[in-house]
Amino acid sequence: MSTYVIGDVQGCYQELLHILDRINFDEDRDRLWFTGDLVNRGPQSLEVLRFVKGLGDTAKTVLGNHDLHTLAVARDPSRHKRPKDTLDAVLTATDREDLLDWLRKLPFLHEDREVGFVLIHAGLVPQWDAHRAAELAREVETVLGNGAYGEFIDRMYGNKPERWSEDLSGWERLRFITNCFTRLRYCDADGRVDLEDKGPPGSQHQPYQPWFTLDTRRTKDKKIIFGHWSTVQLGDIREFSQYNVYPLDTGCVWGGQLTALRLDDERLFSVPSRQPKFGK
Repeated sequence: MSTYVIGDVQGCYQELLHILDRINFDEDRDRLWFTGDLVNRGPQSLEVLRFVKGLGDTAKTVLGNHDLHTLAVARDPSRHKRPKDTLDAVLTATDREDLLDWLRKLPFLHEDREVGFVLIHAGLVPQWDAHRAAELAREVETVLGNGAYGEFIDRMYGNKPERWSEDLSGWERLRFITNCFTRLRYCDADGRVDLEDKGPPGSQHQPYQPWFTLDTRRTKDKKIIFGHWSTVQLGDIREFSQYNVYPLDTGCVWGGQLTALRLDDERLFSVPSRQPKFGK
């Protein structure tokens, strides 16, 4: 049995099937993890959702920002829908409610201590160790999983507050936690986040750094797999293992590649995107 982690699919269903063929995936033997952002911007979000949901316990998936955005658009398209969204097939599907219910009950963090890896979509501020991160993830998961999730969806957008504090409460606390797990790329040693800068490492404003390079990070002893950041491998970092992290978003939806990591031996597999190159 092998466990494979697949980077951001974002509706690229044909590439997903291709990489599963490439790794000789056997549903009865192997396990799949996904870094989140199963949907949006690509052409077949509905097919991806149905496929991954249909895998049942064979698959583990964390929530990404596009997954949360899908829940927001489903709740109020007039308020949240964006021109580049490709979610219409999901929103009009006969099994729409089952898919959305499954999606909103996914976790923000998955840790398997037996294989020794932590899975998130985006990042963690340096003040959180793995145990605290898991506790904070559960705070938001609890709200998403109950009847209050609609108000949370309406209030989750925004870049404030910018800095973590244990004194944060209410919607501000939930928003900050959500932003870290689903949007974070850069922050400083004090846990102040920059959610505007999306470029590769080396292009950011000071004093911000890629979240995983901070010396004060309390999760340095954990092997962390993340997605979200399709430009991270275009920057001035060439060896991610020194930071104990594995970035797997290789920009499939932008014409790059879809990448999988086999946890047994940490071998990478990739297949080319079928989507237009970004900007073309």
